[in-house]
Amino acid sequence: MKAAVLEHLEKIVVKEVSTPPIKEGEMLVKIRSCAVCGSDIRIYHQGNPRVKPPQIIGHEIAGEVVEIGERIENFKVGDRVALGADVPCGVCKFCKNGLGNNCPINYAIGYQFPGGFAEYIHINETTVKYGPLHKIPENLSFDEASLAEPLACSLNGYELANLKVGDTVVIIGAGPIGLMLVELARNIGAGRIILSQRSKERLKIARKFSADTFISSLEENFVERVMKETKGEGADVVMVACANPSAQEEALEIVGHRGRVNFFGGLAPGSRKIKIDSNLIHYKECCVLGSHGSVPRHHKIALELLSRGAVKGKDFISHHFSLDKTKEAFKVAEGHQGLKVIVNPV
Repeated sequence: MKAAVLEHLEKIVVKEVSTPPIKEGEMLVKIRSCAVCGSDIRIYHQGNPRVKPPQIIGHEIAGEVVEIGERIENFKVGDRVALGADVPCGVCKFCKNGLGNNCPINYAIGYQFPGGFAEYIHINETTVKYGPLHKIPENLSFDEASLAEPLACSLNGYELANLKVGDTVVIIGAGPIGLMLVELARNIGAGRIILSQRSKERLKIARKFSADTFISSLEENFVERVMKETKGEGADVVMVACANPSAQEEALEIVGHRGRVNFFGGLAPGSRKIKIDSNLIHYKECCVLGSHGSVPRHHKIALELLSRGAVKGKDFISHHFSLDKTKEAFKVAEGHQGLKVIVNPV
């Protein structure tokens, strides 16, 4: 089979590799769509301790089952399936309690397990048993279904931030995940959604989504504008959906009393350490938390939301590339030229 292989930092080579044999309890899926995630780009440039090159990365996946091993009962050849990233080990206390993204091993597709920038993906027994592997609703395309993974992460983020009906939400970062957070907040019942972004071009794209207020943090004082918009009260929930230390610091200035701040976007290795005025947390009685990834139930819910049109997957897709053009796909995604970039191996 053909695959885009990360051979070492900043070197991806599209070449022929062996198609993995399928054993008992395993599956082979022909990949139709694999979306480019910001974490894929980070792995490409800076690596990750869980990724040992040569490796096939990519974890926002949709495809078709072409081979199944013995003892598999819930899937058959021809099933259309979507696959997420975090795979519970199934045996530790976190995984047994439904918190597989906090598993000490922290298995993930496109990390320890081969990923989706390839013609086929081998689904091992652990993933078949415990992972974010679900059938695609009939009315969803493969491209749309691949977006269930980032939408699942958004669900996890709001679940931890305890978003409630009527809340004022501030989302910092208008990339694809930030805009998913916008649409999801609207569906959950947020009272008001404020979206901030440095790039004016990204804000232009963002205006077709359902935020109420758009702030260009390059052109005006972000903190002052948010406090004005909230009549000095601050936000109930702040989602920092960008890898920016300053944004994390400013989030504490704009959150209201008893509000929740979610450092949703992780910082790249080598980023400066943030400086926090702990009195802001103390006197506001606010909660500062983080979220990363998701668990399989989030992935299943995300597919249902996409199927119902509560979040319209097509609105997030701006570019398509063949497997041979994977490096170009990374370049477009990194250059913020659009929104979601999809690699279609077939």
